[in-house]
Amino acid sequence: MIKNFQTSDLRECAEIMMSVYNNEHWQCSWTLETATGYLRDYYDSKKFVGYTLWIDEEIKGAIFCHEKIWWNNNEVFVDEMFISPELQRRGYGTELINVVEKYAKEHDLAGLTLSTNRFTPAPSFYRKNDFSDAEHVLFMHKEI
Repeated sequence: MIKNFQTSDLRECAEIMMSVYNNEHWQCSWTLETATGYLRDYYDSKKFVGYTLWIDEEIKGAIFCHEKIWWNNNEVFVDEMFISPELQRRGYGTELINVVEKYAKEHDLAGLTLSTNRFTPAPSFYRKNDFSDAEHVLFMHKEI
């Protein structure tokens, strides 16, 4: 079952996010404090859109997004999505993407955008769900 994200879901979502990303694929080292703060920043944003995945009355995944103004039509930017490791590759991520896509259609938005790490399994998941590489956009960074 997918539900709208509630503030009371924050800690459980942070714990799941840590279990997903603190590994050799993602090479992250989230603490409960940093993961909670990270997700709270998204939740506190003005145009937040978020959902949780519930199985057996427990949160097992979530998607955090926000509406983004764009020059020709607004869109939904997927900020973060995660499914408990033991439940990955069972279609639950696709369910979360589908509910956000439904939200975008209901609000007459242009579509969904996101960024992800190209060196993990995530890009193939998104391509499988009809996302395509945006050749016109380049994500850049500068380390300090």
